[in-house]
Amino acid sequence: MELRVRALEARLSENGYIDPAALDVLIDAYQTRIGPRNGAQVVARAWVHPEFRRWLLQDATAAIASLGFAGRQGEHMTAVENTPDVHNMVVCTLCSCYPWSVLGLPPTWYKSAPYRARAIKDPRGVLREFGVELPQTTQIRIWDSTAEVRYLVLPQRPAGAKLLSERELANLVTRDSMIGTGLPKSP
Repeated sequence: MELRVRALEARLSENGYIDPAALDVLIDAYQTRIGPRNGAQVVARAWVHPEFRRWLLQDATAAIASLGFAGRQGEHMTAVENTPDVHNMVVCTLCSCYPWSVLGLPPTWYKSAPYRARAIKDPRGVLREFGVELPQTTQIRIWDSTAEVRYLVLPQRPAGAKLLSERELANLVTRDSMIGTGLPKSP
């Protein structure tokens, strides 16, 4: 697949349809500045400000947009909160509906048929492969993202992070923790 993508990119570049430098800038923006960093700021704000957290859980689209993160694939958002009793995980069983403006580019595994099927059939097994071991008493809820609704998991604030600033907290949030296949980093 990678060779095919490179060949297509080379052909489009040779014919003047794309500028490779512009493409690199766009990809870098979605990988590092737009996506996951935006979502991390949303999560950190919810951890620090109880009113924002309530708003996010009640109307995620509006709460996220209030921070300036809206646009393509960022509409129709719903936030679901992880607790000690419930762990949420997002999958798109039919396609790859994914909130780019909040999470950046979708990871390859998110769009893969094995992830999509196994997340439904064996969520604990999938989480284990991502390095997440949950107590058997923790219920796992799977949310099927669609064109009508996309999900953001609000992970639990890590232990030992009480005194961190909002910016420091955002650095603990990972893309996978906002999909539910990972946990935030420890401080």
